[in-house]
Amino acid sequence: MTLLLEPPVAEPTAVYRRYTVLMADTTVKVDPAVRDRLLVLARERGMTMRDLIAELAGATPTKEELKKRYEATKAYCETHFGVTFTDEDHDRAEKVWQELEAARPVDSL
Repeated sequence: MTLLLEPPVAEPTAVYRRYTVLMADTTVKVDPAVRDRLLVLARERGMTMRDLIAELAGATPTKEELKKRYEATKAYCETHFGVTFTDEDHDRAEKVWQELEAARPVDSL
């Protein structure tokens, strides 16, 4: 069976007008290098820069979300593994991550 796909009957300007009425636009000014990188990342994913930025914003947790995730993970480890994770343990682990991010050698936890 062969299907013939016909072009949309609405004029592009009418579609654009309806779209812009429904969507609030915000201009974000970034350096040209950042803009170009966002464009490359969006194209590699087959999406628009608008969709890429929305995806990045949705996938990046806030400090409050990270805190809740930490507390949930801590409670899970205590419940299922019998491990008590103290504030000192947390501080030591944070220091290890900072050292790793800085490409410095670390001692074991």
